[in-house]
Amino acid sequence: MGWDKGSRYYTRSRRLNGRVIRQYLGTGEAAEQAARLDASARQEREDRRAVRAELATLDASLAELAKHMDLLARAALVAAGYRQHHRGAWRRRRGHTENP
Repeated sequence: MGWDKGSRYYTRSRRLNGRVIRQYLGTGEAAEQAARLDASARQEREDRRAVRAELATLDASLAELAKHMDLLARAALVAAGYRQHHRGAWRRRRGHTENP
């Protein structure tokens, strides 16, 4: 996509059935308007890509925090005398006495 350097006409490339089709739009007002629309669409795609990257970073941070919180909860339950029954419910151990 873009303005041709030699004669200042605007072309747009798109993919159709696996082939690249080049559309010539000329040099007039219609070509300038198409160039502005293409530029705004391109900017919108870049903005969405940046937001997705930021969300992925935040998601990774949240997953790391969840992993640490799970470890902390498990440690607190074990310290309180509980055990996990077959990777399921947490149960209090028999005969466990609280240490003051």
